Amino acid sequence: MTRDDWRDRRKAFALRVMAMVDHLPKTQKGRVLSGQILRSATSVAANYRSACRGRSAAEFASKVSIALEEADETGLWLELIGEGGLLSPARLKDLQQECNELTAILFTSQRTAKAKSKTPDS
Repeated sequence: MTRDDWRDRRKAFALRVMAMVDHLPKTQKGRVLSGQILRSATSVAANYRSACRGRSAAEFASKVSIALEEADETGLWLELIGEGGLLSPARLKDLQQECNELTAILFTSQRTAKAKSKTPDS
């Protein structure tokens, strides 16, 4: 995956979540979960973008850690939306799969970044 592909994938995920939110019921539960998932899903892309502008390996690792936390949180909101009956689990399946894949990629990126930030410069 190229750098541009990775950037586009994070942004596309945020846009897909934004579109999904429009289909949530206008109930109290729907409004609360809409706000929560919008913040976390868009934060994945924003924090990774910020990480790429980091001034050091340690700063990059820190920002990637935040993006990972937000991706994991987004996964929880997707689970609650499906299991809470706000949208059918079948309708959320592809979005949950993408969330899981992004989380795995971010986990690997975080682990690599942390290892690099601990390596003294030669």
